[in-house]
Order: sequence, then structure tokens, then C-alpha cells
Amino acid sequence: MKAAALHILVKTKPEAEKILKQLEKGEDFAKLAKKYSICPSGKRGGDLGEFRKGKMVKAFDDVVFKRPVLKVHGPVKTKFGFHLIKTLYRD
Repeated sequence: MKAAALHILVKTKPEAEKILKQLEKGEDFAKLAKKYSICPSGKRGGDLGEFRKGKMVKAFDDVVFKRPVLKVHGPVKTKFGFHLIKTLYRD
């Protein structure tokens, strides 16, 4: 099974919640990723490309492979920080 996803990674839950509110108001995911994400993927608008199940940390994988597609989920805590995750597709 594989999927493609975007994410925004920040250090704190309050920061992730603040960005989530902006997304809920219709702000552009890619623009917010470029502005706030501490992951190198932020430069690409948070685009992680396509990856297989089991390639990401479990909490991240669970969202991408089990939650509804094209909806922003989070904040999701991992050892890296707090993610806002948007799955583009999965098969």
C-alpha cells in the first residue's frame, strides 16, 4: 500500500493548533508549510511525495493510511514534533 501526503511540522502543539485554525479559514496549505514547517519538505509546500506503508513513524502512518483523504488531521505528535497531515491519495 502506498500514499502521498503533505505535512507541516512544528515544535509545539499550540503552534500547530494556530496553523490549523488558519487552514480551517481557507489559508493555502503549501504557503503555510513554506512559512512555518521545520521539516525540509516545507520548502516544497510540505510535499513528502509518495511512500509505502511502514516507511513513516507509526503515528504518522496511522493518519495517512487510516484517516479520510484530503482532510487535514492533527496535531499529531511524533518524536519530531507536531504534524498537520493532509493525505492526497492512497491505494
